[in-house]
Amino acid sequence: MSGFPGSPRILKGGIVLIDAASSAVLRVIALQYNPDSLTRTLQAQAVSADGGDRSEVLRLKGPPVETLKLEADIDATDQLEFPEQNGAVVQSGLFAQLATLETMVYPTSAQLRANDALAQIGTLEIVPMEMPLALFVWSKSRILPVRITEFSITEEAFDVALNPIRAKVSLGLRVLSVNDVPSGHKAASLFMNYLQQKERLAGGSSGQLSAFGLTGVP
Repeated sequence: MSGFPGSPRILKGGIVLIDAASSAVLRVIALQYNPDSLTRTLQAQAVSADGGDRSEVLRLKGPPVETLKLEADIDATDQLEFPEQNGAVVQSGLFAQLATLETMVYPTSAQLRANDALAQIGTLEIVPMEMPLALFVWSKSRILPVRITEFSITEEAFDVALNPIRAKVSLGLRVLSVNDVPSGHKAASLFMNYLQQKERLAGGSSGQLSAFGLTGVP
């Protein structure tokens, strides 16, 4: 008789940074603990606002603007129990993990130096620096192209050298739809996959009018 197999493996959520042109994976950021909640807000993009053309009332300009909010905990306590295996955490606490998250919203130092060099030689127009495409991964069914809109870190505990050992990260994300990127962009195809997955799920869960006590629409 085989023994108890143990608890099921829990998948982690997180963010993957990719090169939008080649789809090459640049960095994988798995959250240490999955958030207890994920807040999603969808703002419909209707053609007709209040007082507009009544003939346009059912028309949409495109997909809704979808935003996500979550809070994730990061804790070095377990790692500090095994200092021989986690030397970096012993020396600097959570700084490395926090830096991995923070650099998602920074241009690289190389990009900043390059732009400074262009300014020094009198370049009139300097193109804004392009960042990798961020994908919010929340199971195999939800891989969303996103832009980070809000980011805050609350450091809640420190070691004797004032290295943070417990922190809470709050993220605000905006899903990038086909309205936000050029045709053929990697984010557009990922968004379409996301939308088609919604349509498949919705198609298999349609209710019946009898649930409302109706046999037809008046």
